[in-house]
Formats: sequence, structure tokens, C-alpha cells
Amino acid sequence: MKCEIEFLPVGSKSRPGDSIVARYGEEGDFRLMVVDGGMVESGQALVRHLRKQYGNDVSVEHAVLTHADADHASGLRELLNEIQVEHLWMHVPWLLAPKALHLFEKKDWDERAIRNVVRKEYDILAELFDLATKAGTRIHYPFQGNNIGPFTVLSPSSEQYTYLLPQFDKTPAPDEKAIEEAGFWIEPVIRGISEDVLEDAQQWIDETWSTEHLRDGARTSPSNESSVILYANIASNRRIQLTGDAGVKALSWAVQYAKASGFPLRSFSFVQIPHHGSRSNVGPTVLNELFGPILPEGSQSKFTAYVSAPADDATHPRKMVLNAFVRRGGRVYATQGKSRVHCGGFEWRKGYSKVEAIPLSPVVEEYD
Repeated sequence: MKCEIEFLPVGSKSRPGDSIVARYGEEGDFRLMVVDGGMVESGQALVRHLRKQYGNDVSVEHAVLTHADADHASGLRELLNEIQVEHLWMHVPWLLAPKALHLFEKKDWDERAIRNVVRKEYDILAELFDLATKAGTRIHYPFQGNNIGPFTVLSPSSEQYTYLLPQFDKTPAPDEKAIEEAGFWIEPVIRGISEDVLEDAQQWIDETWSTEHLRDGARTSPSNESSVILYANIASNRRIQLTGDAGVKALSWAVQYAKASGFPLRSFSFVQIPHHGSRSNVGPTVLNELFGPILPEGSQSKFTAYVSAPADDATHPRKMVLNAFVRRGGRVYATQGKSRVHCGGFEWRKGYSKVEAIPLSPVVEEYD
């Protein structure tokens, strides 16, 4: 089997999003999977792209929403409105909330009440759900161990999602003590100065191959930690990992599951850098687990790494994050207004040209 991964240009600095098309099979016999749809304009561009590349009667076998954030979900409405989709994989917060009744601060919720309250907050997901139902698209929960085309879900598990859900911004207040006692509490991330101000005030520090400033201890939102992490082991040992906006906790869960299931790590051919290259989502320890330790300087690259980032965002991807992937053997490429295609065994696509990988940057962003 061949497996091509294409990252489409998505969003703007304030709404970066993701939109990915995977093609798997053989030249004359392949299937398509869409992972996330970005914002509305990204979804419209996705539909145009699919029709241009595969014809007006194109169909999609699987569409995957990695997590509930609008900059990943909005564009999938355009896809479902315009193109036949056989299977939609998404977590449906209002249908899954009853499993978490005991984890909300308020203890007198009944199942109907919690469903109604949560559904109202997730209007984009509710529209997606209704569009899929009307179109006859089958809806599935993407939980750990599920197979989606050639991919397996590494994270989250049903249990992990149950504990994350009450911590989302759009669900009722969580029972912090109960979640913490179970080991699933995520300390809130305090958002202060805007990215525009940070960009203007950014300080820079020198970095070399042997001096890595990326730190452990990165934290992101519970919603990001619910991101679906996908793993494929294609013929000839071409291993692929897609991460959405997953953070260190979700990546660590993925590592644990991969090891328990006998899925080889540290030997990928293609990976997605999480959350537009944010340093809030990765750290040296989890990167070492996934891709191996830092290689000797001058070593040959081992895998391709793509990061989805808007053309107008000077703060993403973070240079220290890209450097961390380069040191561990990554040939790093960013979208930033351009489509990027990893052919994965398919013939080179007309109209596309090779680009140079991003080299190790001699300066990186200093921590605030």
C-alpha cells in the first residue's frame, strides 16, 4: 500500500487550524481520508481541491475531527455539505457527557440535562453531527485502538476522554478533586499577553546543535489533549503519525499505548508536528520517546516532519520546536500559505515542485 499525506494551507494567525488529505492504496485504486477542515474558508478550499484533483464525483471514505476546536471543525461542515463522506469520526461531547456525570462540580445533573447544556455550547459540532446524520454518513467515536483506514488511534482512550471532558472550556465546572485523585487533572493554562504583543517584544537567544533550549513541563488545554493521534504502519515499514493539537500528556498516552501494542516508535517516515509548532505541546523527553535522542551533528535525516502554520504568523512555528525535530532526524517543512505533499510511494503530482527543508536555526525564541 502507498500512503500520500497532503497538508493544505489553512487559516490566519488568529485561527491557524489544520486540513489534511490522506490518499492510500495504489495509483488506480485508492481511498481518501480527510483529517480536520480548518475554518469555513479552509473547508471551501478543501472541497475545491478534492474536486480538482479527483473529479467532481469524488468521495471520502473517512473524515476525522481530531478535537472540538472551531479552527479544526468548521471547515468539515463544507465537506459534508458538498462531498459524499462514508464515515465521520468525531467525539460527540453531549452524548459522551453522561459517562462523566460524577466528574462535574454540580452533582444533580441528569443525563438529559447535561446533554442539552453541552450540545448548546458545541453548535459547530452539533451542525456537523446533524449534517452527517442527514447524509447517511456513519458516525463513530475515534478512541484508542480503533482502526480508521490504514491508521490506528493511539490516543485518547474512552477513559481518558471521560476525564478530560469536564475540564473543557465549554462544559460545566469540573469536580477538580475527583479528577485529580484519578490522575487526570490538567492545570489550567493562564493566557496573558496577546501573541501580537509577544511578537513585538520577542527576545532571541543563540542555539546550536548541542544546546537545546526546549524544556519539559509544557502545558496545553484539555481540549487539545483530547486530540486524536493516528498511527499507520504502511507496507515496507513506512510509519506515519498525525497528532492534531495534542500536548505532552496525550503524546505520552500514545507512547504508552504504542509500546503496549507492539507498535514500533523511533522509526517513522512521516510525522505531524503538533499544534502549529507550539512549544506548549512538546518537550525533549516525549520527543526522545517518539523519535529517539538527539543525533550526532551531521547525521542523515531519518523522517519527514510537516507543520501547519499560517503565512502571516511570525510566532508559529516556534524555531526551538523545529530545531528539536531537526536534531532528532527530521526533515522539517512548514505550510505557511502553501500545500505540502508527502508522496508516500505515489507518483509525483503535476504542478508541485520540491522545496528545501528548514535548516537548524541559529537563534530561537527566549522563554517569557
